[in-house]
Amino acid sequence: MSSLVSRLLVAAVGAPLVLGVAYLGGWWLFALVAVAASVALHEYALLIRTLRPLILAAYAGVFAALVGAELGGLEWMVAGLLATLLLAFVLHWLADTRQSATVAISATVLGATWIGFGLGHALLIRGLEEGRLAAFTVLVAVWAGDIAAFFAGRLLGRHRLAPMLSPGKTWEGFAAGSAASIFVAFVALYDQGFLTIGESLVLGVVIAVAAPLGDLFESGLKRDMQAKDSGRLLGGHGGMLDRIDSLLFAFVASYYLLRAFDAA
Repeated sequence: MSSLVSRLLVAAVGAPLVLGVAYLGGWWLFALVAVAASVALHEYALLIRTLRPLILAAYAGVFAALVGAELGGLEWMVAGLLATLLLAFVLHWLADTRQSATVAISATVLGATWIGFGLGHALLIRGLEEGRLAAFTVLVAVWAGDIAAFFAGRLLGRHRLAPMLSPGKTWEGFAAGSAASIFVAFVALYDQGFLTIGESLVLGVVIAVAAPLGDLFESGLKRDMQAKDSGRLLGGHGGMLDRIDSLLFAFVASYYLLRAFDAA
């Protein structure tokens, strides 16, 4: 099976599932996010295994953050995530490892923050007054941008966007992806009484910038660790981290922009 066909099959099954769970919200969405976080943390641990991360501390911190986000909002999410630092220190103190404490603890906190904050903000967005519409908009805008960038890059790509991090990404793909994300945000929120036209366009721009940065962030980690993909769970899409990397940044950026627009 070709990579393109595999990507299409995963998208055809995965997109309706994610949108359906986002529609339901509540503990259904929490369960989906928790599963995604578990798989993503496992992939992260394998990706940086030479750094000897204290992955149990990351798991504990991320799940504390997700429970906090679901039950108590932003403050409780941050409090849960901060537990990672303390647990990582204690585990490194007890563990029989020669790895530097600075390296091991930093690698652990990085993974917990990257994955826990990103997915935790998905729960926070769904908890907004118009959370269902907001979550749908962010998800579809990121996916549309990713699809447009992929095909435009293949067909028209000539100028590399970040050759040191991800040689396959081009400015042409970025432009097409940005246009798609902005268009989706505009159409999804047009005349909904949630955001003004100007605010919906700004949201589209923020998603158009944050999503590729999330992709490049993971590309930088993989390049540093000399890995092509985070895993093979999703066929042509790679691993879970390869599929949600753009969302991890987009959820965070979108949430704070919506709060700035007083959309809570």
